[in-house]
Amino acid sequence: MTLFVKICGLRTEQDVDTAVEAGADAIGFVFSDSPRRIDPATAARLAARVPESVLTVGVFRREPLDHVRSVAVESGIGAVQLHGPEDRDFYAELAKGGWTLIRAAAFGDSVPRCGELGEDMLLLDAPVPGSGIAWDWSRRQPAGAGERWLLAGGLTPENVREAVDVTRPWGVDVSSGVEASRGVKDPALIKAFVEAARAGAGGVG
Repeated sequence: MTLFVKICGLRTEQDVDTAVEAGADAIGFVFSDSPRRIDPATAARLAARVPESVLTVGVFRREPLDHVRSVAVESGIGAVQLHGPEDRDFYAELAKGGWTLIRAAAFGDSVPRCGELGEDMLLLDAPVPGSGIAWDWSRRQPAGAGERWLLAGGLTPENVREAVDVTRPWGVDVSSGVEASRGVKDPALIKAFVEAARAGAGGVG
């Protein structure tokens, strides 16, 4: 199975076109407070450039349900990624809208399982999400084998292959690791990341 690759925090037409041409399976738009934040109208314009085969994801952090639903509709995204304390009822309400649901969880003492709250994918992030700091992937099995989970947190073109070989994820997610400066994507790094992530003969979990 081919490794699923998500490039997050895109803000420009060049960002989107580069990620799609590089072979990304999903691209992310950040709607929460961040240097990478964009508004729903801009996201809608960018999402319109994306082929149906590529998943468009809206990233939210501790936002009210009505706000998440409204932004998701306005931007025309295909998936909602939640970073926060949302419960099963929150996910169930969003599921009614037909979006693919991604739950982001920080790596900690407990081992989360994909689907626990009704999500379609699990994104396992660093203890400090969004920091761009790599964490010790090898300390223990991050998630269940065969589950639809994405490794995130401090990944770069230089370390992603090792991270994949060690943790055997279903997919990977990157944002700061493909930036020339904070919030500004580097086309060459995006291409290099996708190529490195899928290099080698190793399979995924």
